[in-house]
Amino acid sequence: MSTTRLRVLGIDPGFDRMGLGVIDQRGSHLTWVFHGCKKTSTKDDFSTRLQNIRDELTLVIKKYKPDVAAVEQLFFQTNAKTAMKVGMARGVILLALADASLPLVEMTPQQLKQGMTGWGAASKKQIQEMVKRMLNLKQIPQPDDAADALGIAIVGATMYRNTRR
Repeated sequence: MSTTRLRVLGIDPGFDRMGLGVIDQRGSHLTWVFHGCKKTSTKDDFSTRLQNIRDELTLVIKKYKPDVAAVEQLFFQTNAKTAMKVGMARGVILLALADASLPLVEMTPQQLKQGMTGWGAASKKQIQEMVKRMLNLKQIPQPDDAADALGIAIVGATMYRNTRR
């Protein structure tokens, strides 16, 4: 495995809340850099909420200068209206990443679970506990969306390195 530092931005897409996490990977060593969550206001119209998502993501990219971005693919079972809005937010996220010329790694929720725990049916709590352990944090990052984004960054780092061999 390469010992060159790789900085990865993980994104848990959403229009109500977008989780963000940045990690550095050097060899097998992982280091926490940043995590947060952009919450949009339900009082704003949808297009303004999408602009807020794009603007926040652009600021994070400029501040932390990631080498690659990792984004979870969408998985919904029931609410088509919510799925469409999250899909639109994800489109804005992908466009902002393309505007920044960032390589993109996408993963399914099952790939995230498998990559973090070795089990494709792991619970959110199990993934969050592994994020805490792998990044040597004192507690699970909050809110949940940010912890999920850090997990996406961790798995994204491995997936990216594996595709570059």
